[in-house]
Amino acid sequence: MSAELVQPPPDGQDESPLPPERFLNREESWLQFNQRVLEMAEDASLPLLERVRFLAIFASNLDEFFRVRVAGLKRRMATGLLLRTKSGLKPREELARIAAIADELALRHAACFHAQIRPALSGEGIELVRWDDLGRDERTGLRKLFRERIRPVLTPLAVDPAHPFPYISGLSLNLAVIVRNPVTGQTVFARVKVPSQLPRFVAASKDRFVPLEDVIAAHLGQLFKGMEIVQHHVFRVTRNEDLEVDEDVTENLMQALERELRNRRFGPAVRLEVEENITDEVLDLLVEELDVADHEIYRLPGPLDLTGLHAIADLDRGELSYRPFVPAEAVHAEDDLFAVLRERDVLVHHPYDSFATSVQRLVEDAAKDPNVLAIKQTLYRTSGDSPIVDALIDAAEAGKQVVVVVEIKARFDEHANISWARKLERAGCHVVYGVVGLKTHCKLALVVRQEASGELRRYCHIGTGNYNPKTARLYEDFGLLTSDPLVGEDVTDLFIHLTGYSNHSAYRRLLVAPHSMRGGLIARIEREIGHLAAGRPARIRIKSNSLVDEEMIDALYRASRAGVPIDVCVRGVCTLRPGIPGLSENIRVRSVLGRFLEHSRIYEFGAGRRPEIWIGSADVMRRNLDRRVEALVKVTSPQHREYLSELLDLCTSDRTSTWWLCSDGSWVRRHRDDNGEPLQDVQTHLIGTRRWRTIDD
Repeated sequence: MSAELVQPPPDGQDESPLPPERFLNREESWLQFNQRVLEMAEDASLPLLERVRFLAIFASNLDEFFRVRVAGLKRRMATGLLLRTKSGLKPREELARIAAIADELALRHAACFHAQIRPALSGEGIELVRWDDLGRDERTGLRKLFRERIRPVLTPLAVDPAHPFPYISGLSLNLAVIVRNPVTGQTVFARVKVPSQLPRFVAASKDRFVPLEDVIAAHLGQLFKGMEIVQHHVFRVTRNEDLEVDEDVTENLMQALERELRNRRFGPAVRLEVEENITDEVLDLLVEELDVADHEIYRLPGPLDLTGLHAIADLDRGELSYRPFVPAEAVHAEDDLFAVLRERDVLVHHPYDSFATSVQRLVEDAAKDPNVLAIKQTLYRTSGDSPIVDALIDAAEAGKQVVVVVEIKARFDEHANISWARKLERAGCHVVYGVVGLKTHCKLALVVRQEASGELRRYCHIGTGNYNPKTARLYEDFGLLTSDPLVGEDVTDLFIHLTGYSNHSAYRRLLVAPHSMRGGLIARIEREIGHLAAGRPARIRIKSNSLVDEEMIDALYRASRAGVPIDVCVRGVCTLRPGIPGLSENIRVRSVLGRFLEHSRIYEFGAGRRPEIWIGSADVMRRNLDRRVEALVKVTSPQHREYLSELLDLCTSDRTSTWWLCSDGSWVRRHRDDNGEPLQDVQTHLIGTRRWRTIDD
């Protein structure tokens, strides 16, 4: 869709009201994203163990959907907030609708495992079997394993007048057991929790694995000695695990968050998964005790909880996995990083460019450099053995001023971040928790160095991804390393805002949420409308994880009505309806999924030789634009702009393997051309180009 070929409407911009049905359903869009993940598992052209991993990712994604999104809908209902969603549904209607979609996807997921993946694994000598499929020697070995390693950690809990129904923790796998006293004939219900500390799939022999719950079920007689095992069934509960902390009335945020984390495991149930052969007797008991509705019950062929398939995907069978590759070095190891940044900006594209030799190196070199006076950094999520944190501690112990903004409210990383915060404080770092009422999601690092000339120079990193060396090998992200004085001044002002008491909002090379980002982005959308009306080339392209903010979507609709061509590449949720005549016929939406998780955010405005391009931490979501501290940085290097534009070309090209969003909200995969030949894979292409090219070539 060429910008030069699009002409503005003859009567000017359409000022008629936007239709009320212009937004897709957010929850359905999320489930459709997970459907795209499932389609990767179903793709026989992918390496087999990678298909296994996509099955595991689908399962963990669906868990989080229920823990957060479904839990949020139920909370709205419980508090009486029954307003219709932007797609026109009441919360109760939406719950029923997404339950039907989730159930269909869960059954499709199970069918993929049983009909496609298990047979394919067996064909490669990797067998996932049930207890009844085991040989004598395998059973003998597992009986020994049960006695020595499994039985000591099991705690069977019976339910009778003296023992109430036990608490079932979220996402735990459990056996519901009915036992009978042979003397009295009395039956009781008992629950046995499957230990999460042990492998999900137990090795019965070389490359033959059995679910852990099968091993436990085969030995129930040792847990209930003298009793008859009448029946047993596997079940799993998902609970509301979203946290709510009112910072306005909380004196100590960390203590309040720790208290909420303790309470998280007692959230109400939002999903009950059971094996399809469960009896009505046992299911009725579970439903009553767990207080779940009919639409919250998911009957599935076992085994349940396929998140454990990650362990199978990790098997050392290189011929069944993606071929390994070595990331490029954006800055050569023998070069002085600070000297390089004094000469030019460096744009890094992970995982194609090494995180360790660029972003991580900046912090590590700064910690060791006697001329560095201060290091300031934001931490949202990081790894369990973080070299970044270690470098910050080394810097503090060396007497440098180290300031770390730790976001302890990062969902599901709260425990880890509290631990990091305390470790950093003990080392002498200044640790702050950001701005009251906002999550600090921006990815910033600032190094203040005294040069040989005596001047103070600031070296900055502004990124789209977290300071996590492990996910940097799996997530696609960008980072800008620069010593540009304007960027340094902006990042300094932003850190003062985060650590002090400031309402500063005037930045030169940054757009910062919640102050200037929303207005800045909308102003640039409106500017493209003006360009087109004046006969100049115009174009808008956005790469984001999600596109759900209504005000931003409406601005894009207005631009489309004016004739501005718009391309969106979104990994996950998108509530914009593309391709509707008179509203969004100039908008195309694509989605890229593959070996790496697409995570970068790019905003491009303008067509021709000098588009304006921004990268940073913010998705097109209300929470990012209004309830978080986010930062986008303007990319000024012509080579860097060219690279980012070429990437957007790839992500939105008809010659690239992508999913296309239709106006009805469905997604269609386009991965083969009209002759049945595979289309170009973006990530494979980028791996190949890294063999001979860096961004600055």
